[in-house]
Amino acid sequence: MPHPLDAAAVRRWCTLGSRSLRAHCARMDAINVFPVPDGDTGTNLCLTFEAAAEAVPGPVSGPGAADVTAGAALRTMARAALLKARGNSGTILAEYLRGMAHGLSTPAPGHTPGTAPGSGSAPGSAAALAAALRGGARAAYDAVAHPVEGTMLTVAAAAADAAGRGDDPAAAARRALAATPGQLGALARAEVVDAGALGLTVLLGALWTALGEDAPQEPVPSDATEPGREQEPGARTPAAPEPVLPGPGAGAGEDVPGSGHAGGSASGSGPEFEVMYLLEAEGADATDGAGGAEGPGAADRIAALRARLDPLGDSLVIGGGDGLWSVHVHVHDAGAAVEAGLAAGRPHRIRIAHLPSAQEGPAACGAAPPPAPGRAVVAVVPGAGLAGLCREAGAATLSADAAADRDALLAAVRATGASEVALLPNATELHPVAARAADAARTEGIRCAVIPTRAAVQGLAALAVHQPDRRFDEDVVTMTSAAGATRYGEVTLAARQAWTSAGVCQAGDVLGLVEGDVALIGDDILQAAKDVLGRMLAPGGELVTLVLGEEAPDGLAAELEKHVKAAHLAVDTLVYTGRQHDAPLLIGVE
Repeated sequence: MPHPLDAAAVRRWCTLGSRSLRAHCARMDAINVFPVPDGDTGTNLCLTFEAAAEAVPGPVSGPGAADVTAGAALRTMARAALLKARGNSGTILAEYLRGMAHGLSTPAPGHTPGTAPGSGSAPGSAAALAAALRGGARAAYDAVAHPVEGTMLTVAAAAADAAGRGDDPAAAARRALAATPGQLGALARAEVVDAGALGLTVLLGALWTALGEDAPQEPVPSDATEPGREQEPGARTPAAPEPVLPGPGAGAGEDVPGSGHAGGSASGSGPEFEVMYLLEAEGADATDGAGGAEGPGAADRIAALRARLDPLGDSLVIGGGDGLWSVHVHVHDAGAAVEAGLAAGRPHRIRIAHLPSAQEGPAACGAAPPPAPGRAVVAVVPGAGLAGLCREAGAATLSADAAADRDALLAAVRATGASEVALLPNATELHPVAARAADAARTEGIRCAVIPTRAAVQGLAALAVHQPDRRFDEDVVTMTSAAGATRYGEVTLAARQAWTSAGVCQAGDVLGLVEGDVALIGDDILQAAKDVLGRMLAPGGELVTLVLGEEAPDGLAAELEKHVKAAHLAVDTLVYTGRQHDAPLLIGVE
């Protein structure tokens, strides 16, 4: 490793890691079959790591300025990842980052002052990398209630072991990734590697590159096949790059009932709900009246929380420290999981999502053939709930992350097997990509038309009037007219300080958008939603569509329905759960 593991290397890792994860996001979503086939592992890892990367401060300049240490940068990343952790894999990644920071700052027995932790070598040396990776692997395993091999935990351990021997940790991660189908039956049956393990392998390759090593940008060939297996002639390109098939001996691994992702089961009979929340558990036990920094009381309550949540379901992951913890579990009784948190501290940012069964397949990635074989609709969707709505309406779906690539859109069109396809990009920035995909489809003999939908609610309006038995041109015109007659808006949160058409916003401000432009800046989601609705309904309207995102506060839909009914008597309201990550609320007015 030519460069030391210092703050500059961590910053390079943030840039390279975010870029690499994005490049593999669609692929990870497509091969996500364990612990539940919900098709969002890639998205969760991308969003969690990007939140961590954005939190790292830039280098301090000026006379006498001293840059932050690598350990401090990693602690900042871990805290941000904890606050923004998405899903099972995101929670484990947050704890992995915290473990890396702890590994850098914790001397091993026999440590000499002024040397790298646990190494006796110069700070930032290969021994420091080994200490960080050991700390990350240890923390990830400790966070999971029932660790399972063949997951990202296996990759973490392999990389740490290799670094400890002075070997290439990125290469060890790739070897461990390739072996995952032989360790889990669900992976062997689907002929894929583990999605979370792929994500961590990508990140470790980016870290090795950030340290100056020549690591491959592809951790595994995207078109790799099992040794000795020939590609079938005429095989169609999938919606995401081809997953890696298992090597010799694959299929020997079996699923571990009740285990997690490291956890869960892909059998289709598992828990119904994913429950996540942040938990404040500071100081000593609440009964003794003591306060202050995290102590034995908080640790005891977290241990009791683990014991209480464990029998309720699977995929239990609890990570954190310094008074703040992230809790993730799959359960049948979501209320009981939240009540367990109330007994341990103060839960907030509570998120409850329905889990698909193995029969349902990934909810937000890949294309599902629609009912009519002659004609199909492919809709780009930002959330799993919206994907379900579109599939119910007869459309194939593709995640918004995957749709940024023309080839992925083209593959989704091909995968329908239809001779006529209407494409709903559902975002203005995707129109050029959709146009190129449609042009490519036409060269292959597929009649493909792009419906110029600029938002998901316009896509829903278009699907509502879609009729496969109409002439194709007539159907396209009708869908386009319905989309164009739908005004769209949203309520979202500002990610950073920025100039907008409504003034300067700060990170965390509530933004109300109408037709893509920021119309107002506020501090309350409900009030902002009412104001946006007022502006959108001022010219008139007959139907309001509300699509709730993962960050939507409880009771938001009910309050808005009452508001619309009181202010606009002749307007009906429809409410859908979209589970989109980027906005708490999407609004359509027809």
